[in-house]
Amino acid sequence: MDEAMYLMNSLWTMVAAILVIFMIGGFILLEAGSLRMKNAGHVAGKTIFTFGLASLVFWAIGYGFIFGDNANFFVGMSNFFYGGTLTEGDSLAATVFFVFQLAFAGIAVTIALGGFAERAKFSVYVIFTILFGMLVYPVVAHWIWGGGWLAEHGKQDFAGSTVVHLTGAMAALAATMVLKPRIGKFNKDGSANKFAGHNQVYSALAVLILFVGWLGFNAGSTVSVEGVFFGYVAVNTVLAACAGAVAATFISWVVLGKSDIPTILNGMLAGLVAITASCAFVDVWASVVIGLIAGVITFFAARFLEAKQIDDPIFAVSVHGIPGIWGTLSTGFFATGALAESTGVGQAGLFYGGGVEQLWVQFMGVAVCGIYAFVASYAILWVMKKVMGTIRVSEEEEIMGLDISEHGGYGYPEHLGATASTMKDDEPEVTNATQQPKHI
Repeated sequence: MDEAMYLMNSLWTMVAAILVIFMIGGFILLEAGSLRMKNAGHVAGKTIFTFGLASLVFWAIGYGFIFGDNANFFVGMSNFFYGGTLTEGDSLAATVFFVFQLAFAGIAVTIALGGFAERAKFSVYVIFTILFGMLVYPVVAHWIWGGGWLAEHGKQDFAGSTVVHLTGAMAALAATMVLKPRIGKFNKDGSANKFAGHNQVYSALAVLILFVGWLGFNAGSTVSVEGVFFGYVAVNTVLAACAGAVAATFISWVVLGKSDIPTILNGMLAGLVAITASCAFVDVWASVVIGLIAGVITFFAARFLEAKQIDDPIFAVSVHGIPGIWGTLSTGFFATGALAESTGVGQAGLFYGGGVEQLWVQFMGVAVCGIYAFVASYAILWVMKKVMGTIRVSEEEEIMGLDISEHGGYGYPEHLGATASTMKDDEPEVTNATQQPKHI
């Protein structure tokens, strides 16, 4: 490869890495806007901190586990404490590739930590980020992207519906189950109290930021400008996102009688999550179908989880998990033979004459990776709980809000004041609610 192409590939991938890292800003606004005001500062601070910590873990351990040589069944075994190799084969700079992959690892951790929202101790974020970044994400990423056993089977996951989104969502699900619901979320009769996010404008702006960043996420995963294939990936990404938003809007309108704003936002994110696996393998019309189905799925998934009294404050499972599964399976239906051949991954899907073989590989990958991420994350949290005694803030601290109890100051000091009594006035009536143990 000539030097010009090497430089252009490196530049394009670096721009994509910047876009992916900027998605952290989107997650800050999304989580802050989707949660109560008394926890907004906590969410913002812990997201910046955990991305930083996850990046250091990736540098020390994660990159080597994913892409290292001398691999065993689980992980690679070299390139620890990455030292800045100057070339990555002959296609782009390895240092740029490292930064790009680091950004993906940080996004996976951010998704996972959504399941901890409004009730976990700050120290729990620290420990879990380290262990998730060492023992969960790199394992799944190696299996699919690092030349592991699922890669050998032809598992299609171009930009991470399974590697990033399903892995993070299953960790979030484990957290919601170990931590139990927030105080007052569910009543004794099983009904749910609505904990509305404090700023829907933040949430909407967050989705736009994430949408833009996702173009780096998906189109950047080409890590090449050759043939301008990244443009094709971008088209599929944009159309799926828009289809998801439209589908979610109409399904909420039909079921609820109103077009619910959080559902609209989650529909666009679900479309993005679903197309992340398949954006390089499917025809343009299929990306619209994938996004439409994702928008419907996320609406019903959120209602199902709430009916089962699973308190997922930022919809990590219903937005990243279930659409991640659908998006990964979708290539088993819609992947074209030409695109599979050009990317060198897998084969055509069921609707393009490939039979059920690719669909089976996709299903196997989703099942094994989802189960591993959930079990490993649950085990980590269970051990943490046994060792630490409690991983959840006290009832008083939760009612007060994590801004003041964990950090000593409110994200909105002018509005919230300085007394816990102000926060209690904002709490929903919980006299008929199932109270949670003070120490979980």
